Amino acid sequence: MSDETRKYPGKGLSWCGRRGLAGAAALLLAGLAATPVAAAGGGEAHPAPRGDLLSVTPVADRDAGQVRSFLTGRDVDADVVRYGLRAYRLTYRTVDPHGAPTTATGLLTLPEGGPHRLDLVSDTHGTMVDRDYAPSASEDFGRIPSYLNASAGRAVAAPDYLGLGRGPGPHPYMDTASSVTASLDMLRAARTAADRLGRPLTGDLYVTGFSQGGQVAMALGKALDKGADRHFRLRALAPVSGPYDLEGQEMPALFDGRVNDVSGVLYTAYWLVAQNRLHPLYQHPSDAFRAPYASRVERLLDGSHEQEEVVRGLAPTVEQLLTPTFHDRLRHPSGPVLDAMRAADHTCDWKPAAPVRLYAATGDTDVPLANTRTCARTLAGQGARVRVVEQGAVDHFGSAVVSAPQVVRFFDGVRR
Repeated sequence: MSDETRKYPGKGLSWCGRRGLAGAAALLLAGLAATPVAAAGGGEAHPAPRGDLLSVTPVADRDAGQVRSFLTGRDVDADVVRYGLRAYRLTYRTVDPHGAPTTATGLLTLPEGGPHRLDLVSDTHGTMVDRDYAPSASEDFGRIPSYLNASAGRAVAAPDYLGLGRGPGPHPYMDTASSVTASLDMLRAARTAADRLGRPLTGDLYVTGFSQGGQVAMALGKALDKGADRHFRLRALAPVSGPYDLEGQEMPALFDGRVNDVSGVLYTAYWLVAQNRLHPLYQHPSDAFRAPYASRVERLLDGSHEQEEVVRGLAPTVEQLLTPTFHDRLRHPSGPVLDAMRAADHTCDWKPAAPVRLYAATGDTDVPLANTRTCARTLAGQGARVRVVEQGAVDHFGSAVVSAPQVVRFFDGVRR
């Protein structure tokens, strides 16, 4: 769930190569840059379909050696790398949490080699407070799964979610429903873009995600299983360290020592500010946050501040962050607070036909392992085939670093 910048700072790799710039011109000539979404009352006879592709912008062009350097520089096993890659920022139509038309961005990464028709991977990222750290905007930690899977020979669609990357408005953090719609519409936009870029998709889909994105991945798989888009055939599901059980595990862990203080404060503040836009949790920040944090918390979490700045501006512990009344309300949730938690839960109560592996670590003090165990029990109770891969005493980000290459190999095995 955490913004990974504090452990994996950028390495300063360059962005567009000469071929990428030439590709941009070709795309414009091909007419990929579509007209913007019409404003309310603009008189469109029919609303444009969700997932409609608006523009494609090349953002990276890497040979296999550069991909290996990117990965090994972040302590990631690069043995799965076979090809170079090209990456593009897609802008596409979707809907906001209230169903109103909006736009979002995401990263499409294609291998430089492999089969002409490509299987697709959906990769959903972890918590980010800075919109400029999203996969389509920054070549950093959030691109690790995209680069691993693409260099192994699959296309990868990585949504930025609403309000991150180049998308308008605030990010509705931990709003599962809108994260799923943004992710699903990114798949549709990726299908269109890949076809026009000369690498059409097969329709086979492999789903992964880390932390917040692990929970989104599970919810996306559930939506596809219920027929959200029959074009995509779910072949395998491999979330990593997801907060699948806010009510039963993640929120209680904030108060029993299983979540470290820095992460606990960040998640709690981010969740309350974002959820208050969707649920009536508080009328004024001072209802929930102590002084002096009440006067700054919403500004700090407006998407324009890096995580380090947000952390410096907040309290050292959850108890010092929240008013006594609201601290007790989170420890013993009811009403709108409980409703907000439950709206994010219940992503594991279905029976995937595809194989499932859940990756997590015993040393994780951001998203405790109990989240994954609860999800596994729930899936198994529905009759699903599920395996938990425990990564030992590594921390939250370590679970992503260790798991990502293993997920690629799992997908390779399923494809065969």
